[in-house]
Amino acid sequence: MSPSPVSSTPILRRTLIWSAVATAVLAIVAGGIGFAVAQGEGLVSGLLGVLLSALFLAITGISILVANRWYGDPLYVQLFFAIVLGGWLLKLGVFVLVMILLAGQPWLHPMVFFLSIIAGVIMSLVIDVIVLTRMRLPNVSDTTLPTEVPEDRAPGAGYLPDAGPSDSGPRS
Repeated sequence: MSPSPVSSTPILRRTLIWSAVATAVLAIVAGGIGFAVAQGEGLVSGLLGVLLSALFLAITGISILVANRWYGDPLYVQLFFAIVLGGWLLKLGVFVLVMILLAGQPWLHPMVFFLSIIAGVIMSLVIDVIVLTRMRLPNVSDTTLPTEVPEDRAPGAGYLPDAGPSDSGPRS
């Protein structure tokens, strides 16, 4: 696969990889704390909270990576925003559905579930900050510069850049 010409692609990939590793570590910690607090209910609640937070937070990065595949297409901007907005709407719909289904379940410890979701969100924000501050991204990216100057416009060929209206006549 050829490298993507979009400069945000390596940043998003690195963020998703770090988030996957950190999610595994956080799942072990949240599951352990949940088990210590509320045995089986706490274990399931901690694991489910971390899993849901990681899933919801990854949807945005994945949707941007998918949308970047259309870079260079005349409809790139429209496709990009349609895909990312679709990802956000998917997240919203799945979140509402999951919260309705999980509300009042006897096997769910609400406080462990809530705190594990909060821990997952904080973990994701920390990873985003670390990755973005350590990545090197040029000030001007995703541009192409002209590489060849026509001979009649080359320096020394008698060509002068377009003169503005004030330079067209004699100076007083």
